[in-house]
Amino acid sequence: MITISLCMIVKNEEQVLARCLDSIKDLMDEIIIVDTGSTDRTKEIAKTYTDKVYDFEWRDDFSKARNYSFSKANMEYIYVADADEVLDKENRERFSQLKKVLLPEIDIVQMYYCNQLQYNTTYNFDKEYRPKLYKRIREFRWQDPIHESVRLEPIVFDSDIAILHLPEKNHGPRDFSVFQKIWKRGEVFNKKMLQMYARELFIAGEDKDFVKARGVFQEIFQEENRDLEEIKVASLVLARGYHLENQISNFFKYIMKDMVTEPSSEGCFELGLYYMEQKDYEEACNWFINAMEGSEASLNILYQKELPLAQLMDCYEILEKDAIETDNHELAEQYKNARENLLK
Repeated sequence: MITISLCMIVKNEEQVLARCLDSIKDLMDEIIIVDTGSTDRTKEIAKTYTDKVYDFEWRDDFSKARNYSFSKANMEYIYVADADEVLDKENRERFSQLKKVLLPEIDIVQMYYCNQLQYNTTYNFDKEYRPKLYKRIREFRWQDPIHESVRLEPIVFDSDIAILHLPEKNHGPRDFSVFQKIWKRGEVFNKKMLQMYARELFIAGEDKDFVKARGVFQEIFQEENRDLEEIKVASLVLARGYHLENQISNFFKYIMKDMVTEPSSEGCFELGLYYMEQKDYEEACNWFINAMEGSEASLNILYQKELPLAQLMDCYEILEKDAIETDNHELAEQYKNARENLLK
């Protein structure tokens, strides 16, 4: 049977920490909790589960905090959990069985991460694999009988364990602050960070967050080494920000960068909103339909169905009322039927 160190970084998680630890404590051989500056009862709660509670000065860098937590681990494997995660009874049993039978050559175990999207998490899926269990000290071995080489790729096992992600709050404001501090320090946003920033804006961002993000994405848009996908992501953020401030010339400048290649659902939706504001409801309908049927979401899956569907319903209702007022009852009936068909 393998041994496991639980490594967590926490800050002000008194509402959920005990729930998380109660669901996994019996599966762990060691519990390590790194606190990055809690001002509530988080550390007090943590100390009821383990004497390995450490302070780490927050430096606007989650990786540094994670690395510090890993440095305290002593077991064969490290399990990484966030305080808002829970293992239910069925998946605790699966985890217990995995612990008994895991082969020593496995470097990483992936588990299903099950999101509750109503909490504006930054992931566009209900269920997807994520690496959760890591071998603490990896062995490198030679392979192949001739032209031998060292195996560099880790051996990954996809388990059937499902982790429930049950956040109690939206972490968007915290994350947006970190992104801004990284930019102000002059650090380069790699492609992953760029996409995560944009994704979180479109999932959990408020109007002011798009405006604040302009400096970051304006720089990215102008950098010559960025690929098309990165340019399109930057364009969507910039277009949204300029639209919010009613800078229509700049809005069209950037939204067209998305349209000239394969349009995204986010871009089509934004154009639909613009034409709704202009009271051109027919044109707005076309763009909302494009968001749903003629494109795919690149940042937030809700832009591919739920959001344009709601706006499309509103447009059809307005068009139906306008047709009734002009005594065009045949046209009104068409809009009514179109609206009812959307509900099927």
